Amino acid sequence: MVNSYQFTANNVSETRQLASKLANYLKPGNVLTLEGGLGAGKTAFTQGLAIGLGITQIVNSPTFTIIKEYHGKYPLYHMDVYRLEDGYDDIGFEDYFYGDGITVIEWASIIKDILPKQYLNIRIEKSDDNKRRIFFEPNGDEYIQICEEFMANEYFGD
Repeated sequence: MVNSYQFTANNVSETRQLASKLANYLKPGNVLTLEGGLGAGKTAFTQGLAIGLGITQIVNSPTFTIIKEYHGKYPLYHMDVYRLEDGYDDIGFEDYFYGDGITVIEWASIIKDILPKQYLNIRIEKSDDNKRRIFFEPNGDEYIQICEEFMANEYFGD
């Protein structure tokens, strides 16, 4: 059973704030996977990460381009693999996973067979129109440590 850490965001701003604070615990080579239905807040979460990394560019979903790169404290590789079915071997995802930036993958279950062994899955569920339940599900010791440090140093009340 994977450890799970749960947070409640009452609005989009709180989703971004949570992600912005998480950015302080990440380093190059970290991989985050984002799961949640359409409109759950995956892109808003990524926007918060970008803010935390000092990225000033507008961050939006790379649905049709698959990968967008942003530059701040560390590069941020934002992927949306929703439209991929086959043929993703030619894209070179591994170069990003093990590169010099932080990789965020929306709809990562589509490419689960090529994901690194260790990553942080972030699952976002709508509670109502504005509220979201956000689950951090670490896969691997490095991500368990990130989550434990994050929980010890940040406070998020429900």
